[in-house]
Formats: sequence, C-alpha cells, structure tokens
Amino acid sequence: MQIGTHILKNKLIVAPMAGVTDRPFRQLCKIMGADMAVSEMVSSNSLLWGSQKTLRRANHEGEVSPISVQIAGADPKMLAAAARYNVENGAQIIDINMGCPAKKICNVMAGSALLQDEKLVERILDAVVKAVDIPVTLKIRTGWDKQHKNALAIAHIAENSGIQALAIHGRTRACAYTGTAEYDTIAAVKAAAKIPIIANGDITTPEKAKFILAYTKADAVMIGRAAQGRPWIFREINHYLATDQYLQPPEVAEIHQVLINHLHDLYDFYGEYSGVRIARKHISWYTKGLVGSAGFRQSMNQLQTSDHQIIETNKFFSKLAEEGQRLSYIKEGNS
Repeated sequence: MQIGTHILKNKLIVAPMAGVTDRPFRQLCKIMGADMAVSEMVSSNSLLWGSQKTLRRANHEGEVSPISVQIAGADPKMLAAAARYNVENGAQIIDINMGCPAKKICNVMAGSALLQDEKLVERILDAVVKAVDIPVTLKIRTGWDKQHKNALAIAHIAENSGIQALAIHGRTRACAYTGTAEYDTIAAVKAAAKIPIIANGDITTPEKAKFILAYTKADAVMIGRAAQGRPWIFREINHYLATDQYLQPPEVAEIHQVLINHLHDLYDFYGEYSGVRIARKHISWYTKGLVGSAGFRQSMNQLQTSDHQIIETNKFFSKLAEEGQRLSYIKEGNS
C-alpha cells in the first residue's frame, strides 16, 4: 500500500485515539509491528496551537516515518492553516477527521457530523489538499445514521479532491461504539474506489484482521481499542497473515519490560504529575484479565508518584512470573 511517496511495509495502521495515540504509544506500536500510527486529533483552532496539549500532540521527535497527523475542525480555511502548521512541525501525512462520534466534536459540526454536509466536505478536502504539498488522507464512518449511509458518495468526493487514502470505520455516527461494525459498506467503497481503502472497527484478533482484509478487499486495516494495553497485537496479526499460525502468548518478562519502558516514556513526555495520571489507564489496560490484577489496578489508582508506580508494577509482574513464563488471561471477574 502506498500513500504519496510513502510505501507501507505491511497492512497494519494504528487508529487515532484521543488521549491514547500520543508519541510514546505510537512509537511503541511501530516497534511492535504497526507500520503507521496516526496521531490523536490536533485542533484546527489556531488559538489552541500554543497550548501545552497541542504542542505535545505536534511533537514527533525521534518518531519513525511516516508521521501522520490528524486534524479536526469544520472550517475549510482553519483546517488548511492547521495542515500547514503541522507540516511545519514535522507531519509527513495529514489526516482529516470526519469519523469521531464524540458529542463535543459533533456539536461543533466537526468529526462525523460533517458527513451530513457533502458540499462542506468537498470544500474542506479541496482546501486542505491545496494547502500542503504532502499526502492528505481522510477518516470517515459509513454515514450519519443507518438510514443515511453515504460513504460511497464521500469516497467519490475524496478521490476527486486528491485525497490519497480513505479509512472507514464500519459504524455510523449514531452507532458511536455500540453494536457491531459492518463491513459491507467498506467492501462496496473498495470495489468502486481508485485510492487505497483502510478498514476499521472491531478488529480485535489476528483471524478477524485476516477475515476483514479478505471480505472487504481493503488495502490495510486500522486498529484502535484492541491495541490498548496490548500493542503486541500488531506482531501477532502480521505473523498470522503470513503463516496462518498464532504466535505463542508473550513472555511475562518481556511485557514487564515493555510496560516499564512505556511508563518511563510517559513520565519523560508529560512530566511527573501528568505522566503518573496518564500512566494509570495504560497500566490498567496492560494488566486487565491477568491473575490478581483487579486489586493491583485499584491500588495503582491511589499512587501519586512515578517511583511508587514502578515499584508496584515490578512487584506485580514478579509475582505473575511465578505463576508461569507466559501471559495467561482469566475471566475478568476472577482477576
């Protein structure tokens, strides 16, 4: 799959997730087998560009190419300016968000709310593509609601505007993250499209990734929530696509070290105070379903320093290693 001059080595992309796909997480997923990771949304509002949050989101220091940055908004001129700003800060691909179902995004007619106004979609895509000399991609949902699925029409507009790849989440805006994703719409778009199509939604296992690639004929899959606390899912999928075989579960010692390294990256990136608080959700995701993790996660939320988080994480994984060499998950109710 190719996006502009960027040739992807595999079919796995990390979905943009607000509050999750920061630089430490993107880098980790790339190490674990993802070939591209899209940043969390950067606002098109220039008043926010000097904020600490936006400066961090535009920080790509040491990140492996290609660097894809997602922008969000509803005003063509502001989005064009946001695209230029991010190119100046190292972006190699600009991704436009028309997929986020969050009310605070849709209430300002951004994200997936834009799918209701195809003329505005066209103006936005034209403005952003003309504003920068790097590839522009688009992420959408299948439509606004089940009665108004217009992914095919949006894909046609995108192609005509010069968009170089289209990611489609297999739900409508109205569905948010409820129910199950459907892939017929993605397959229909792929059958009609001349640009690369990326399938997204409920890709949680290696066999699901293989099924969706075969069913939709998509050029790649985009994985979001399934990678939270399990970034090694990318190497598991790559191995399964290549061999039809499952990798063994990772060794406790390896994931212990992966998590410790991730925590240190978070502390360095955000500073002690914010780093400790952001680390809590990652620790919870990594350990969910592991023996003894319920009590550990609860106590972790009370810890106030990075030193204490590291000490308790080391204790937890040392104890886990006594149970067996490889990660072994149990039902959440018994953890």
